[in-house]
Amino acid sequence: MNTDSPTLELVLRGLLYGTGIVAVGLCLAYGLWRFLGLGLVAAWRAFGPRTPGDADQRVVPYLGGEPARRAYWASQMWQDSWYAGLFASRTVWYLLARHWFGRVVRDRQLQGRSGRTGLRSGNSLGRLVHRLLAPGTALAAVLSAVLASALLFCIAVVFAAQVVLVALAALAAVAVGRGVERLWKLARGVRMKCPYPSCYRPFALAVHLCPGCGAAHRELRPGGFGAWRHECRCGRALPTTAPAGRRRLRAHCPHCDRPLPPAVDTTRVVHLPLIGGTSAGKTMLMAAVLEGLRSWSHQSSLKVEFASPDDLREANALGRQLNASGWTLKTQGGQPRALMLLVGRGLRRRLLYLYDPMGESLRDADNTRLQGYLAHADGVLFVADVLASPVVRRGLRAGDPELAAAARPADLGPVDTYAALAGELQGLSGRRGRLAVAAVVTKRDTLDRLTSLPRPAEPVDAWLDDIGLGDLVRSFRHDFAAARYWAVSARAATGAGALDSERLRAAEPVLWLLARSGLRVGRLTAGGLPGAAPEANRIASEGSKTP
Repeated sequence: MNTDSPTLELVLRGLLYGTGIVAVGLCLAYGLWRFLGLGLVAAWRAFGPRTPGDADQRVVPYLGGEPARRAYWASQMWQDSWYAGLFASRTVWYLLARHWFGRVVRDRQLQGRSGRTGLRSGNSLGRLVHRLLAPGTALAAVLSAVLASALLFCIAVVFAAQVVLVALAALAAVAVGRGVERLWKLARGVRMKCPYPSCYRPFALAVHLCPGCGAAHRELRPGGFGAWRHECRCGRALPTTAPAGRRRLRAHCPHCDRPLPPAVDTTRVVHLPLIGGTSAGKTMLMAAVLEGLRSWSHQSSLKVEFASPDDLREANALGRQLNASGWTLKTQGGQPRALMLLVGRGLRRRLLYLYDPMGESLRDADNTRLQGYLAHADGVLFVADVLASPVVRRGLRAGDPELAAAARPADLGPVDTYAALAGELQGLSGRRGRLAVAAVVTKRDTLDRLTSLPRPAEPVDAWLDDIGLGDLVRSFRHDFAAARYWAVSARAATGAGALDSERLRAAEPVLWLLARSGLRVGRLTAGGLPGAAPEANRIASEGSKTP
């Protein structure tokens, strides 16, 4: 028995060493690379294409309201990375448990069959050898699985670092895209606001419509749907920033869903309300301003165009009405829609919002507070009908009262009109002291015919003081950062037989307010005629000779 014990120990030790040699050799020669290769193939297939029409569990549908596909780096990249690790680990486990332990070791080698082919050996010695190789094969499978898992983990760590770097690079691109657009808008002074009544609300981003399918994109900016492009659900790529071409897409207000002019996303908006009583001549003055801006564009480097087809139709309708009757209809409705013009000179331009509210809407505090556009005013175009002032009317003699009555005076004088507006304007905008007011005395054609009053002359503010409206001038000086005065005949600037000199003069108040916003039009309104350019002086001299 003592003799047999060393022999048994030697046999067992030989079997143990042999099993180890078989396990290590099989692992290094075949098993490790088999596990590693199939694990990498499984991970790679997690990123690969699927058969068209088949369900793809990798793709997570986006259930939000934005009609765009999430950027790959923002969503699907993480899903694919997760599935790659999951498929690789499942492949390793399947190879170990089902293939090596189940099929090769249990179903083949322990049954005396070849582990590779599954053929049963023809003699007992061969079957014994297959059975003796089973422990080594099982140990080789374990070693291969462990080493392959370790290598796959290292690869996964490196890959995860690359995925994080890609995500950080994409986030940096998003930050750069948003930053560039923000700086671009700050440099241009772009602050977007709705021009429509019952809205007038500011917004940071308009709703942009896909030119392919018309889908409304509310998040068309660098973000989770793409840094430089968003892919619409119809497959069309849409630019995410205004400098990159987003300004060419149709846009709607995100609050009221009404169409916006294309320039609202790229051009600084200047809001100019026309303030005056009912029948003060606001609409006539606005028509004269439009004619004057057109005249300036024909005779100088000023460029003027309507911001949308609706604005062009509105202006044409106003012109036809003036040509037909010589008067404009009384402004109707509640809050006004802004008439929008693109006015530019050189490389700079402004999107001009002109508001023509009903005179009744500014007669008391409650109605004035409803005029939301006043909160965005960049200046005030005050329309002063001095014929409506009781002080002026009391001084009329001879046939002047009849002439004044024929001019359809406003229901309120300019002093009372401004008194109703002053406090509410400060409350709505909070910056009245930084605004400028362009005060325009209207109906100058009638004023020139009155014998009881001095004819309007420069300086117009001194003339207003002479006829008893000095309080209005002093209020403007006290309440506004700057004030300037004009006397205009809107009838002589519009309709058939209009004088270019009056057209140019009618547009000067708006050009002066635009110049205060940074648009380089100050030279157009300097010298000669009250605030007129040399071109206007020449035209005025020609117009004065017209019978």
